[in-house]
Amino acid sequence: MPVASGPSRSVPHRGRLAGVITMTGSGLSNQVGAAIGSLAFPVLGPVGVVAVRQYVAAIVLLTVGRPRLRDFTWAQWRPVLGLAVVFGTMNLSLYTAIDRIGLGLAVTLEFLGPLTIALAAARRRVDAFCAVIAAAGVVTLMRPQPSTDYVGMGLGLLAACCWASYILLNRSVGRRIPGVQGSATAAAISALTFLPVGIVLALHQPPTAAAIGYAVAAGVLSSAVPYLADLFTLRHVPAQAFALFMSINPLLAALVGWIGLNQNLGWTEWASIGAIVAANTLSILARRA
Repeated sequence: MPVASGPSRSVPHRGRLAGVITMTGSGLSNQVGAAIGSLAFPVLGPVGVVAVRQYVAAIVLLTVGRPRLRDFTWAQWRPVLGLAVVFGTMNLSLYTAIDRIGLGLAVTLEFLGPLTIALAAARRRVDAFCAVIAAAGVVTLMRPQPSTDYVGMGLGLLAACCWASYILLNRSVGRRIPGVQGSATAAAISALTFLPVGIVLALHQPPTAAAIGYAVAAGVLSSAVPYLADLFTLRHVPAQAFALFMSINPLLAALVGWIGLNQNLGWTEWASIGAIVAANTLSILARRA
């Protein structure tokens, strides 16, 4: 009995360990990709970087999803078109916010989208408490100061709204279209809308090889790697554990911005990020219990 039970326990354990390692790599890849993409802002601007990122995401998702467009019905096309709009708007607002207020604060504000979805679906006292903690963190981040960039803050909140919409639309697409055909189609449509933008930018100001390399790296590290890593992770790690780990993305973004981009944050910003991360962590742990 002990000999027979050993392998059956070790295999899931190794799978979970691999999933945790993959989640860590995915989170770091996402934030490092955003940081590298910001290096191309002086040449391409946020719009140009997002355009290249959309092209990379479309190529990866189309390769994996291989959608059969002729089989789509209008009921399937509607959420796909909505998802395409959200794809572009979410990335554009996030990268513009990163350009104005830094990586850590932009990702923290964007994270309010999935956090709001999670708290709105709950009816427990602990979730109300978590909502208060998260709200306190947001108020602290957006407190009036002479140097406060309200446009950048607003773009971060727009990215949060887009991420919440992305979750809801992706759920609808997943129910109506098998596999990742819907997401692949939405990514392709979003990339097509950014194609004129890329052409205009290239004609107006020919990009440097370094800027193109930064933007492509952002697309690979922030789109292709996280997507493929998530596919692997969700096979070995429970959805709640996956959601719990996602809550540290604002912290990872702040660390990457601090170390890689020299974007220093004050103790109040760190406290606000910690409050928002703690609110999501507490909510998920309570739900799991």
